[in-house]
Amino acid sequence: MSTINQTTSVSETSNWKALFKGGNGIKATALALGVMLHATNIYLATTVMPSIIQDIGGLAYYAWNTTLFVVASIIGSVVSANRLAVLGPRRAYQFAIILFFLGSLLCTCASSMYILLVGRFIQGLGGGLLFALSYAMVRIVFGKILWSRAMALISGMWGIAAFSGPFIGGLFAENNQWRWAFGTLLLICIVIFTISTLILPLQRSKKNPPIIPYFKLTLLVSAALSVSIGSIFESIVINILGVGIALLFLYILIVAEKKSTVRLLPTGAYNLSSPLGATYAVMTLLTIGTSIEIFVPYFAQVISGYSPLQSGYLTVLIAFGWTFSSLLFSGIKTSSIAKIIRLGTILMLVGLVGLTWLAGTNNNPSTLFLFLNGLFLFLVGVGIGLGWPHLLTNVFAMAPEGEEELTSTSVTTVQLMATAFGASLAGLVSNMGGINEPGGIIGAQSASLLLYGVFSIAPLLGITILLKKKQINSIL
Repeated sequence: MSTINQTTSVSETSNWKALFKGGNGIKATALALGVMLHATNIYLATTVMPSIIQDIGGLAYYAWNTTLFVVASIIGSVVSANRLAVLGPRRAYQFAIILFFLGSLLCTCASSMYILLVGRFIQGLGGGLLFALSYAMVRIVFGKILWSRAMALISGMWGIAAFSGPFIGGLFAENNQWRWAFGTLLLICIVIFTISTLILPLQRSKKNPPIIPYFKLTLLVSAALSVSIGSIFESIVINILGVGIALLFLYILIVAEKKSTVRLLPTGAYNLSSPLGATYAVMTLLTIGTSIEIFVPYFAQVISGYSPLQSGYLTVLIAFGWTFSSLLFSGIKTSSIAKIIRLGTILMLVGLVGLTWLAGTNNNPSTLFLFLNGLFLFLVGVGIGLGWPHLLTNVFAMAPEGEEELTSTSVTTVQLMATAFGASLAGLVSNMGGINEPGGIIGAQSASLLLYGVFSIAPLLGITILLKKKQINSIL
């Protein structure tokens, strides 16, 4: 999904030829393919979801496919360090691939939405492990001089996935063969498993494995699922109750974090008045703002009559905008960073307000409508991409003493957490908007109007935080 982008520096003392020289090439390929598998699956699943709904039903659980996948990815990411230490690089990577294979197999054979959701959860566990292990093993299988090149290669897989995911998903969906889209992933799993078996080292870490924070993970998962469970019901009271229970779980999590030495996030992360906490809040709000993308294919196909392939590539405009602006503005002068972050947040707001306006016009599909729809989606991605590298750099710079490693890994945790809650809230708002009842074109139009309008609040709150004089001076 567009909610996962990485920024890497390029070492001047190494070159791409060295990365692919000798046995390095096959190692780099194995790690890169792991991330590409995870990323391709995200875009592929988003593209084929409308076709799945037409075949096996389960529209009320549309957003659950993303929520469960991302929640499971968080679990996989958090436990990855423990699995790497206990199993060693090769077996840990194989374990992740096997999980992903089993999840994809369930998705391929799913006869109901419930089976598909189980498959998506298992996929998420394997994908989260693959994603985290691929980055972690760069330090193990390569010399330090090649780290930046290997990181850049792995990060670049998201760009490839933005093309391959919608292409594979759209190609099979247009031929009423969405199951084969997941079946393609099974073949990729076999290839990666074979390569990793041949080239990844077996040795395990001699240090004590990191402790897995089971209780906190349970609280986090429960919070995300509370919103999703509440969204199934038509009653607004139950919808609100689900959100309230989620907030309660998050409060317990924050209290537990403050009293524990084994933390998910560094000191100060939960305090909005602290520079680190304010930075995390802006990152969270911007990530939530991009969560509208999971419903874009459905709206495009039901309201505008676009094909699965067309709607798939319409969806990844957010990812393209994110990547484009991140690369273009990552090297700006320090004095301009604050303005760039504020500008990005404003552009995201413009994009979401523009989508809200389009949803309210109920226009028939036209060239102008398609252009404006694509432009506003692109602006949403550009908005988060403009400031994202600088927000990450700011987090690293503010790492509390002794918590530098935790702070580095917390970026992925925060982004995945925000993505999970964003998906849950998107499902809640869309169901409240009528996507399931009355459903059809009328329900989709009403749901799109409410979804884009409500999610415009996210960048608006981000702007509010950034414009507070004390906050902005502390953050930037």
